[in-house]
Amino acid sequence: MLKEIWVIGDLRNDRLLGFSLNVLAKARDLAGAVDGKAAMVLFDGEKGAHKDDSGPVSLMRVADAEKVCLSCGADQVYILENKRFYDLRSDRCAGSLAGVVQQYAPMLVLSALTDWGRQMAATACRTLNAGLIADCMDMEMTPEGIVGVCPAWGGEIMTRITFSDPERTGFATVQHHRLSAVEAAGNPGQVKRLATGDHPEPAGLRLISRTREPVEHRKLEQAEVVAVGGAGLGDMEGFSQLRDFAAAVGAEVGATRPPVLQHWVEEERLIGQTGKTVRPKLLFSVGTSGAIQYVAGIMETSTIVAINRDPDAPIFEVADIGIVADAKTFLPLLTARAKQTLMRGLADTLWEDIRADAQNGGGFGRKIRKLREAQGWSTAFLAESTGQTPEFIEQVERDAISPPVSFLVRLAGSLGIDPSTFLHREEQTIIRDQRVRSFMKRTQDYSYETLTPGAEKCHLRGFMVTIESQHAHRPVEYKHEGEEFIYVMEGDLEFTLGGKVQVLKPGECIRFNSDIPHKLKSLSKAKTRCLVILYTV
Repeated sequence: MLKEIWVIGDLRNDRLLGFSLNVLAKARDLAGAVDGKAAMVLFDGEKGAHKDDSGPVSLMRVADAEKVCLSCGADQVYILENKRFYDLRSDRCAGSLAGVVQQYAPMLVLSALTDWGRQMAATACRTLNAGLIADCMDMEMTPEGIVGVCPAWGGEIMTRITFSDPERTGFATVQHHRLSAVEAAGNPGQVKRLATGDHPEPAGLRLISRTREPVEHRKLEQAEVVAVGGAGLGDMEGFSQLRDFAAAVGAEVGATRPPVLQHWVEEERLIGQTGKTVRPKLLFSVGTSGAIQYVAGIMETSTIVAINRDPDAPIFEVADIGIVADAKTFLPLLTARAKQTLMRGLADTLWEDIRADAQNGGGFGRKIRKLREAQGWSTAFLAESTGQTPEFIEQVERDAISPPVSFLVRLAGSLGIDPSTFLHREEQTIIRDQRVRSFMKRTQDYSYETLTPGAEKCHLRGFMVTIESQHAHRPVEYKHEGEEFIYVMEGDLEFTLGGKVQVLKPGECIRFNSDIPHKLKSLSKAKTRCLVILYTV
């Protein structure tokens, strides 16, 4: 076995390479204990520079990384060459890494605790049937062999783990944030380039598409509003609630260390001494205890709102507003209120634009675009969910046109909130009165049998509609904003929606926007009966 400790170098950007250099410092300590060497492994695909439909893949230059590794104490730099490394896909690189490890048999292969580092270590060690110690806070060289110190039981205890066969190469992922790279001036390290053969693509795995994430979506440090999630969110589902809330308030998502370690969020979103420092005007700290390392990264925030179920949590000592509540229970309520406030603001802006006849620069379009981007929606998706065209959405976002009220109704439906949220009290009163009159007209018509008596002031009403054999239905109060659900109980129903005709059999149903022109006709020899649910603003 070669007395070398290898570190997998990440060339996707200089910050990630910095994580690898932190791990290199630990590799030097371990190698020094056995009079061995510390080596960095880099992947070079520059000779096969590639460009696909998503544009060129931008990575660090291998020549520059090589110099940095030597200056930080690498005794050996192995450069694995293969044109297929152009994008550093972990499955491709890991296959070649496994081949080189099998050939040279180093004592240990380390990688930083990032998503890419985890994938590399897991794939390579599985290929070699080697052992893997994951999420090491520290590593030691003992007379019995290499020992990894790892958190267990949610970090409540520390475990010491070693390899069952010390004569075989082992793999480990290391918490790089606990380490620091060191300068090694005059280090006489050597560079060795290795040409690796092509390895078969992993069975069942193929790249479907790749797009570069817009830079503006990654500006966590420059964000004016940030929502940070901690261990108190409980699980991936809880952290998803934080994402929904962040989208509602237009915030960038951040995290403390536990969510990162649990893979709920990527490493780039870590805030604190070992992550990023943020300076937003407003920061929501949800389910975070307030550890010193985390608080150090948010102290320049103008206003901090903390949510934690423990009234004695340290985070309340630095918060401007504190809310004692279970994060997973309280966050959906806060998200709903944030969405309602957002819709109210959009409506106010729209009314002002209409009244002032401001076709340019009124602000409504900018808010719509910001909302769409915060939700991660494309123009096409917003168009489909609101019954419009992409060209219409583009015009709205440029403030070239003012959309109809029905646009807000459907937008509210897409956000999952009550459309009446954006109506003023006077407007709500008028619509409620119209709703009552419509309800009374329907209940007095022979073809409508109300299933919700006393619901004249409610948004949701149910009717049993009877249509005479071979006759078209005569609608009452046909035009209204909202949604409609029809379930065929008896007979065959010809249903026309916006000019498109379809036939519904008993047991079949359809849901549609009520303001789209629609007609009902019985095709049966007997009466056709339908359950109709109306939702109106």
